[in-house]
Amino acid sequence: MFNKETYINRRKQLKSNVKEGLLLFPGNGQSSMNFDANWYPFYQDKTFLYYTGINRVANLYFIVDMESGEEILFGDDPTPEEMVWIGATEKLQSLAEKGGVAQIKPMRELADYLKKAVQKGKKTHYLPPYRAQTKIEISKLLDIPLDEVESKKSISFLKAVVAQRNIKTDEELTELNKAVNLTADMHRHAMRNALPGRTEMEIAGELQAIAIGGGGNISFPIILTKDGQYLHNHATQAKLKKGDLVLCDCGAETASGYGGDMTRTFSCGQGFTERQKEMYDIVLNAHNSAIEALKPGTRFKDIHLLASKKLFEGLKALNLTKGDADEAVQQGAHTMFFQCGLGHMMGLDIHDMENLGEQYVGYTDELKKSTDFGLKSLRLGKELEVGNVVTVEPGIYINPFLIDEWKAENKFTDFVNYSELEKYKDFGGIRIEEDFVIRKDGYELLGKPLAKTAEDIERVKVSGQSQ
Repeated sequence: MFNKETYINRRKQLKSNVKEGLLLFPGNGQSSMNFDANWYPFYQDKTFLYYTGINRVANLYFIVDMESGEEILFGDDPTPEEMVWIGATEKLQSLAEKGGVAQIKPMRELADYLKKAVQKGKKTHYLPPYRAQTKIEISKLLDIPLDEVESKKSISFLKAVVAQRNIKTDEELTELNKAVNLTADMHRHAMRNALPGRTEMEIAGELQAIAIGGGGNISFPIILTKDGQYLHNHATQAKLKKGDLVLCDCGAETASGYGGDMTRTFSCGQGFTERQKEMYDIVLNAHNSAIEALKPGTRFKDIHLLASKKLFEGLKALNLTKGDADEAVQQGAHTMFFQCGLGHMMGLDIHDMENLGEQYVGYTDELKKSTDFGLKSLRLGKELEVGNVVTVEPGIYINPFLIDEWKAENKFTDFVNYSELEKYKDFGGIRIEEDFVIRKDGYELLGKPLAKTAEDIERVKVSGQSQ
């Protein structure tokens, strides 16, 4: 946890933006894998964590009365019988004090408290629930039909949270730098240990051990695959072979809940082949071009389109694309190779606040999220602000299924050279990803630099030198 003044000030700022009613913050509960007592690892709701500082405790609710200023944490300490299984835990009173919360009430009083507030005509604001159990609880607590819970979410509350969490403070950036540095350690290990004969899962397990050893855990399920042409292809028992193009997308999360998210691509057991390096350098050029465009006031959507153009131009030099690059990107022909977005907000959530809705987090009332293939996967489109933390992650993905479908449909034949592309159907995919904070004069890389040129990656692999 940060100093309690951090949480007090966060709530004070929120109170200045939402003027009336109650703010309801559900913490997450336990979630069962295959029977009631066998739980998935607990993961706290990050908005609850942001405003209370309480991370590792399940089944809590927090309420702020905007008119009286009253703040109440609802929850229960474990019983002696429960502690037979889990051991002694820190008392809620202690955790509340660390977060600057004065009042604690038992969970059994929550329903009656909310019922009385509703009877007094107080509006209860809540954010869109992403877990079924939380949706059911809100339905019962506020007497809202289950199928209306989503539609009755508070837009004013949601926008106030997004505006606040989108701007990272210095203490948050300290945690994010820790997370990114640990993430870089995971990548160095992957570069050195993704060897012929080893399985994707073996290496992914070692990367998770590094994250856990750093005091937290992974920030999302590890993507480590020789089939990088599929955007989110998680590690399997597939064995690596010499020359396989390996894509590793992973991140570490600190004990405080802040996460890193980086991607590197490298060749297994040898240096890049000429064909791999040609393609890699195209992605690297798009990556660096996008980074140089990062600055306050620039729409991230425009940076995405710039990177898309750079990718198309690079592929044109290999005779895989043709025609005018600006027109090709405008029509969406580049999505044959680049089907996803350039990046996203990052913080307590790896896709920061995605549960609140991408239109609210990454776009504005004036800038609507596209429904077009490729652009609909761009989670961030609006103008960048000082204090935003974003990922930059262009890629080239040679998806054989997409090639077959679009070729049969004669789609984008003015821009895609299908006869040449057929020769690359077994190529795979390449992504390069780094994390940045937006500064007044541009941007700043988070964490210590990690090798990203083909030559520097080979030095890490061969000599063990940290880059």
